[in-house]
Amino acid sequence: MDEDLPYTLSNVAQLGGHEDRAWHIAWNPAKSLLASCSADKSVKLFTYSHDGEGTLNFTLAASIPTGHLKTVRSVAWSPSGRTLATASFDSNIGIWEQELDDNGNPGEWECASLLEGHETECKSVAYSSTGTLLASCSRDKTVWIWEVQPDSDFECMGVLMEHTQDVKCVAWHPTEEILASGSYDDTIKLYVDDPQDDWFCCATLTGHQSTVWSLSWSPNGKYLASASDDKTVRLWRRNGEYDFKCVLVLEGQERSVYSVSWGVGKSSQENDSSLGWIASAGGDGVVRVWDLSENPSSTADVPLVKLIARLPAAHGVFDINSVVWCPRKGYEDLLATSGDDGMVKVWRIQRT
Repeated sequence: MDEDLPYTLSNVAQLGGHEDRAWHIAWNPAKSLLASCSADKSVKLFTYSHDGEGTLNFTLAASIPTGHLKTVRSVAWSPSGRTLATASFDSNIGIWEQELDDNGNPGEWECASLLEGHETECKSVAYSSTGTLLASCSRDKTVWIWEVQPDSDFECMGVLMEHTQDVKCVAWHPTEEILASGSYDDTIKLYVDDPQDDWFCCATLTGHQSTVWSLSWSPNGKYLASASDDKTVRLWRRNGEYDFKCVLVLEGQERSVYSVSWGVGKSSQENDSSLGWIASAGGDGVVRVWDLSENPSSTADVPLVKLIARLPAAHGVFDINSVVWCPRKGYEDLLATSGDDGMVKVWRIQRT
């Protein structure tokens, strides 16, 4: 850890159990649950709680075999926290819900629905902020939008074929029904629904020089962060309804940046101009955290940014595939990482 930075990342938990690389992780927004998925085709669910002395303890609560025939690449919780979606290289999307026994107690996690339609590997899946829409993307170059209906039923509302290559990630705006996707074609696409017609691409963001691996919206919805194979994280500011401009490029990563996550950050409780914290990770094995805030200058549209923490070799010599901030109130200082070592690690950021 760099001693001159104001924050450090301390390890809270090391969660094993996967037999192959751990691809992705997702914090349940409503419950004390952390989900991880792997090339071993399984999903692990970990619960966490404080002991009497304030220590945070994580326990393996469930291991879901999933039944997917290939790698589970991505997981996403619904806003209610009751449903988990899995995206797999077998081209299918699993919808998982926890059964209740005769006494109403939680039981096994069961596949409530299997969404088919993609022609090849599914790479990412995401729920909208209302939980009424689910987005998925695939190596088949398409983005699908599904409407969530009662009894775990899903209806495809649109198949978007704007990208020319493998689509790596999808991310919904935190409050509006705006969907972003990133691709091997180096672009970011934004989609909205036309009430009189269908979903359509309303903007294409260009600037990255290689694959866009990950996307994350700012908590206030005014910015979009993108992570790329070109070793940068770009920040796009929303200037109009569908007008986005790249206002900042975060450099210094030595290899591909596979994941970016934008959290509320503890500083937002102390500073009204705070935009939260961005965490990034990737091929160089380093977790970096930046603090962002609005520029007080009335003419500046470039936010103020400062690197506040840097943790090398977070997973030893292995690549980090995902980094995600915990969205739950009171846990804003927690982030989790998953790596090629098959491990999920939980970190707390705190002042040096």
